[in-house]
Amino acid sequence: MIEKTIQVNELLARWSTGDRKALDEIVEHLYRDIHAIAVRELRREKFLTIRPTALVHEAYLRLVKLDEMHWVDRAHFLSMAARVTRQVLVDEARRRRADKRSGGTPVTLSDISVGINDAGYDAIDVDNLLTELRSFDEIAADVVSLRIFGGLSIEEAAFILKTSVATANRRWLNGKAWLSAELTGNPRDAHP
Repeated sequence: MIEKTIQVNELLARWSTGDRKALDEIVEHLYRDIHAIAVRELRREKFLTIRPTALVHEAYLRLVKLDEMHWVDRAHFLSMAARVTRQVLVDEARRRRADKRSGGTPVTLSDISVGINDAGYDAIDVDNLLTELRSFDEIAADVVSLRIFGGLSIEEAAFILKTSVATANRRWLNGKAWLSAELTGNPRDAHP
């Protein structure tokens, strides 16, 4: 595992310097991880309109466009893949809403992710709430996004955000409580 991480980190450094072939090798090494992110995201969807493999391919196409990104390491790449995957789903929800075929793509956030029961929420609304959370607590929004959409542990999120595990855990608890309250219609009086 350590050898694989070192190899991926070297490939990310090559890609950051303009070696476009390095991305193909990165995806080859991390395909299972990226696919797992896609599967996790689609499990939250009540109405499956896109398959995990198609979601991975769309995320890949968007990642290719990030050729000027300075990649730190494997965890940084996977967190960005999670963000891109979430954005693909939000864009799909917007497209569906614009087509007026539905009220958006409902997402299901489990007890594990935000502390509420299995219920459908609009992907656009969740994205808007994360943007609102970011406006007053950027670290909490990042930790929540990395945990929910990236499937990262508190330790991995702390490492990516360059903060302590204790701070990441505190912001995770506050952020998910705020998001849960907003989604269930019981907003808290104060920000986390």
